[in-house]
Amino acid sequence: MDKTAEYLQRFMNGVKKRSPGEDEFHQAVSEVAATIFPYIADKPIYHKMQILERMAEPDRVIMFRVPWTDDKGNIRNQRGYRVQFNNSIGPYKGGLRFHPSVNLSVLKFLGFEQTFKNSLTGLPMGGAKGGSDFNPKGKSDIEVMRFCQSFMTELYRHIGEDTDVPAGDIGVGAREIGFLFGQYKRIENRFVGVLTGKGMEFGGSKIRTEATGYGTVYFMENMLERKGNSIEGKTVCISGSGNVASYAVEKVNHLGGKVVTLSDSSGFIHDPEGISPDKLAYLIDLKQVRRGRIKQFADEYNSATFQEGRPWNVPCDIALPCATQNEINEEEALTLLRNGCIGVSEGANMPTELEGIHAFQNAKILYAPSKAANAGGVAVSGLEMSQNSARITWSEEELEKLLKDTMRTIHDSCVEFGERKDHVDYLAGANIAGFVKVADAMLSFGHT
Repeated sequence: MDKTAEYLQRFMNGVKKRSPGEDEFHQAVSEVAATIFPYIADKPIYHKMQILERMAEPDRVIMFRVPWTDDKGNIRNQRGYRVQFNNSIGPYKGGLRFHPSVNLSVLKFLGFEQTFKNSLTGLPMGGAKGGSDFNPKGKSDIEVMRFCQSFMTELYRHIGEDTDVPAGDIGVGAREIGFLFGQYKRIENRFVGVLTGKGMEFGGSKIRTEATGYGTVYFMENMLERKGNSIEGKTVCISGSGNVASYAVEKVNHLGGKVVTLSDSSGFIHDPEGISPDKLAYLIDLKQVRRGRIKQFADEYNSATFQEGRPWNVPCDIALPCATQNEINEEEALTLLRNGCIGVSEGANMPTELEGIHAFQNAKILYAPSKAANAGGVAVSGLEMSQNSARITWSEEELEKLLKDTMRTIHDSCVEFGERKDHVDYLAGANIAGFVKVADAMLSFGHT
């Protein structure tokens, strides 16, 4: 075992000892550390100041109970969290997730990833994540409102426009953000940009809903352009059916590609004819207004079939995983490669297991990790913060240009730090580019 591998193993043993049983967090830290340690091997200041060790420990973890009353008058109790990971380059920034799978491990992995992602955007934002094991599915609007108000009654004391600015994530859309912001405003008696993803009526930003999906596709287009290729004419498999997946479909359509799959927790639909704009409009209404299941899409369109499981056995040129973490395992990655996949751009957070990442990297296909590929959402959130601070609103055209330019800048940073003799290692490039800015800020602050 060489010195770097030995150091990595010792480092990960320490992480696991301090945070036992947090598998998702261990996975995220290991993936980053494996690329950072070779980079800092000849840079002793980072070792002396224990920079990566400090980065892998959140500044603080806030955990609290959230009591609420359901429509039958029963008292219910959930657990709420906010993990403020690193504010070396700006106020904490990261989403709130309401989903039964939420636990400390998941939120620590997301907050750790968010630190690097926010650094990559070039905007002054630190990394954080939060949420609850509350499940909005099947709940009435009044039940969701009661929960959000109870959640914010504790969270408000830990956030602020210059301290920590949460956003939405899985299970936290425009409805939830509205309820959360209303409660914050009621308690604080201040109208400030303390949340992003707000409605346009009260300080939201145009294209915020579309930004993550658009950005994921723009990053893939940037990688293809560098190879003299494009999305035009390509067959694309997408997982998920929320905002990220839906607007990734829209942008692929704009660029001349054909999306043939979408999914939810019950299974996936395969439409060989492609998901046209009309079909996409039906899907958005189905999932985001009527809150239906993806199978209903196959019931509506004869060209589509529904299957249980995940869509990665469907042949495609490009895969865009936009559902949730660890949705592509090693076997599914190998199946994608056998079926001719030439590029993967991650719209969800850490959707590929480590063994799957290794398969993509060994094949030297175009692989864009989530911290780079899905940074479009937080980039536009950062722009929403700027608009709120200045009390202005930018046009849709201005914001889309800024988003496109940001994704190009992130791509170019990944190339700068990830270029190898015969390919670009976008994973290493993203990790190192994100690390350097945060690490150098931490060095400036000394032992803080």
